[in-house]
Amino acid sequence: MQAPNSLSSISFFSLPDSFIKHQTLIFQLAKREIISRYRGSFLGILWTIINPILMLAVYTFVFGFVFKVRLDPSVSFENDHFSFALLLFSGLIVYNIFSETLSRAPGLVLANTNYVKKIIFPLEILPWVNLGATLFHALISVSVLLIAFLSINHFIHWTIIFIPVILAPFLLLTVGISWFLAATGVFVRDIGQFIGLLLTMLLFLSPVFYPAAALPDSLRDYLFLNPLSFIIEQLRAVILHGQLPDWVGLGIYTLIAWLFAQLGFVWFEKTRKGFADVL
Repeated sequence: MQAPNSLSSISFFSLPDSFIKHQTLIFQLAKREIISRYRGSFLGILWTIINPILMLAVYTFVFGFVFKVRLDPSVSFENDHFSFALLLFSGLIVYNIFSETLSRAPGLVLANTNYVKKIIFPLEILPWVNLGATLFHALISVSVLLIAFLSINHFIHWTIIFIPVILAPFLLLTVGISWFLAATGVFVRDIGQFIGLLLTMLLFLSPVFYPAAALPDSLRDYLFLNPLSFIIEQLRAVILHGQLPDWVGLGIYTLIAWLFAQLGFVWFEKTRKGFADVL
């Protein structure tokens, strides 16, 4: 009998089929991962709320009151002290999703060797589980950002309804890269160190600490070669500016994300037969 994830069974629809088929298992494992991170701590899961609130408070104090930075004059706040803090916080939400997910990706299979020899266990869901745990923290951070914006301005833009539409292709791209890293990390253990360095570089090459509009036109096009730049700017557009998404750009980004997801998924499925031999 042919194994459910054998090479010949990989098709264009294998990726969504796998997610739909195992969505309950993905949810349960992601939930267990979230709980395990805070098990034994005094405040437990409350840290998921306390951390982003504290970070936003620090950003507001340092950049709003100490350095009095306001790089984005197009955002109309009643109190200018908060403008850069919210701009920075919104950029970090996107970066943290990407960074936290990919930094853990190379060790996903290595950390779950007990699943490798279990033929019935769908190893391909491990990146989904990892992303799900990261997304939980990101949703808390987005909620803190929206509450802070509402508290400062006493209104909130209706365009926030497009947040899931903007993040969806970004999450698809992230999980696609995760599949590639998770599989490659089994055979090349040094890739984890390289990814850590690359993610640090990416933080400063992304419009996290500055808006893309602050760059000269000659450099702005190169900035958007970075997979984070477009999503960061779009998230700021719908939350801080009240603007509609760039539908054409979002469509192109979605196609590229789907391609990367497919390639990552196929790479994972084609290399998984060698996991047991290495581990």
